[in-house]
Amino acid sequence: MKSKLIVIEGLDGSGKATQTKRLAETLRQRGLPVKQLTFPDYESPGSALVKMYLNGAFGDKPGDVNGYAASAFYAVDRVASFLGGWKRDYAQGTVLLSDRYCTSNIIYQMAKVPAAARDSFIRWQEDFEYDKLGLPRPDMVIYLDVAPEVSQQLMEQRYGGDNSKKDLHESDLAYLLSCRDSALYAAGACGWHIVRCCRDGAILPVETIAEQIEGLIQTVL
Repeated sequence: MKSKLIVIEGLDGSGKATQTKRLAETLRQRGLPVKQLTFPDYESPGSALVKMYLNGAFGDKPGDVNGYAASAFYAVDRVASFLGGWKRDYAQGTVLLSDRYCTSNIIYQMAKVPAAARDSFIRWQEDFEYDKLGLPRPDMVIYLDVAPEVSQQLMEQRYGGDNSKKDLHESDLAYLLSCRDSALYAAGACGWHIVRCCRDGAILPVETIAEQIEGLIQTVL
């Protein structure tokens, strides 16, 4: 089987890690070779610039580092992960499930450019990471859309109400709202699949979201 790269995207608190893990378990039960990826890879030295950026070393607001420079920080982390780890898996017919990927630059860094420059940013990002750096293009991108007020509640639960634990992005609600706009625009422009994860102001059950994801991936597996 030709390798497949499936990306689960979403803002903080959208349940990406939970759904990626669950999907991996489901596919392994079907006998498929599966490898999970998570970006940024905070265990790798390749994420050093990302950690500095998110910890405020280059400014205390996301906009203090322009979208192109910040994109390069994240791209270095992904290239290091690919060359030093999962490149071999990708060559051997593995299903790779990625919790965030190059597509996250479109969500988070495109939010820093004017609306009129969105298409140009998408072209730049795809050329930079896929064509210039040689990272594999995903076979499918699934965006988990969670209402901002719900994702904020989930993050509060994650950190036990301690806002000091939030990184540069998580602590800026206005920025996260802009990122959601970027994500929904990108879904239309890039052909991503949107899974609506909320109903009546609450997150849907994990199982319900998982069923939607499993239905989508049948077209690429």
